[in-house]
Amino acid sequence: MTDVVVIGAGPAGAVAALRAADLGARTTLVTSSGFGGMAANDGPVPVRTLAHAARLIRDVRQLGQYGIAVGELVLDYSRLLARVRGVVSEVLAHSSLREQIDSAGVTIHERAGATRFADPHTIVTETGLRLQADKMIICVGGVGRRLPIPGFEFTCTHSSAFSLTEVPPTMLVIGGGATGVQVASIFNAFGSRVELFETGPRILSGEDEDIAAAVATAFREAGIVVHENFGIIDSFEKTSAGVQMNFSKNGERDCAEATLAVVAAGWVANTAELNLGGLGVLTDHRGFVKVDDYLTTSVPNIFAAGDVTGRLMLVPPALQQGFVASTNAVLGPTVRLEESVNTSAGFTHPEYASAGLTETKARETHDVVTAVIHFDSTIRTIIDGRKVGFCKLIVDRKTAKILGCHVVGERAVEIAQVAAIAISAGLRVDDLARVPLAFPTYTGNLADAAASAARQLELHVGCQAPENAMSR
Repeated sequence: MTDVVVIGAGPAGAVAALRAADLGARTTLVTSSGFGGMAANDGPVPVRTLAHAARLIRDVRQLGQYGIAVGELVLDYSRLLARVRGVVSEVLAHSSLREQIDSAGVTIHERAGATRFADPHTIVTETGLRLQADKMIICVGGVGRRLPIPGFEFTCTHSSAFSLTEVPPTMLVIGGGATGVQVASIFNAFGSRVELFETGPRILSGEDEDIAAAVATAFREAGIVVHENFGIIDSFEKTSAGVQMNFSKNGERDCAEATLAVVAAGWVANTAELNLGGLGVLTDHRGFVKVDDYLTTSVPNIFAAGDVTGRLMLVPPALQQGFVASTNAVLGPTVRLEESVNTSAGFTHPEYASAGLTETKARETHDVVTAVIHFDSTIRTIIDGRKVGFCKLIVDRKTAKILGCHVVGERAVEIAQVAAIAISAGLRVDDLARVPLAFPTYTGNLADAAASAARQLELHVGCQAPENAMSR
């Protein structure tokens, strides 16, 4: 019997296996498919590659503003998909985590197929492996949620859309969360006529309201038809042109038809085949594993980390959870999962990103000051012709500490990540405003928003060359 078996080789599983081995445990890592999990094979890596292609298309269309003439723009989708596969292969080949795991002596079983618990200390895989361990760590991630709707089999997932042989002329995207808006934005750039459907009152419901509104406006201006609060889906049906979605609202029926219908209606845990119920491992109605602050499940020797816990379904929290779960599996309950500042982001056009609390959430417990710098009046955005968007800071009035940052537009992710560092460090807004950043830069807009908030709080920030001098 080995000491630790980690099930799943995504970010959480990879870190969990490495941590266990570093602590001296005999460790085995088993995965149903390849190393890297969804993040490398079906998530951020391939999606970001396609988003980069979409960005290049938009960049080419901007060249005329700078006196650069080019010929007709043509997208060879098959070559693009070959590039995506090449990027995924290169990322996996150069993964520092894989190199460290190998050097740490972890035994790895890839492409083992579905895994099932025979008992709390034993798993059996589809390929016939039977592994036993003192401690088990579940890191199997999540899968797209299937809707109990007639004709759902005529729809596809984002993965299916990203493996097409050609760009569909029309597309329905059902679901206005992070995955749905990225699919809509990418294929809009590729030339598809896209309709985006969200059952809730707004797309990007987990983001700050100003971000959701700005992205929805930009999408509509780009030609994406955005339907918010559209009603209830009654059925899907196959048509000669593709797929038709039938829906209704307040007793009135309507329909939409396209070559392809992509459903991105959230995630459920990838736990259906694990036999967790037979072990007494508690899960919620979507299969997510219930854990305590030490990431222990209801069965003491079984831990869980990453998306399978249903918490923040992002790579950075998954890495942190993998470390915590593995530490506690090997050493006992010694490390609690700490709350941390995470950056969420969407590689859409325009890009958006957030760090810390939304304004609505912050106002529940704080007296806040907000400062917004609009990109249509800042120097670097004017130079680059990227004037859509804003940088918004949320600051506690009493302590002057930054509670949240929300950005839409060019380099949004990079700006928000700097804000995340400032929030994590507990910087006051006037301290951030005094940081001498390079000029003119996008990150300078963050310092300018900080200076604006500091002035509202009547805090002295000294004499600094403002990034958005045009608006002062």
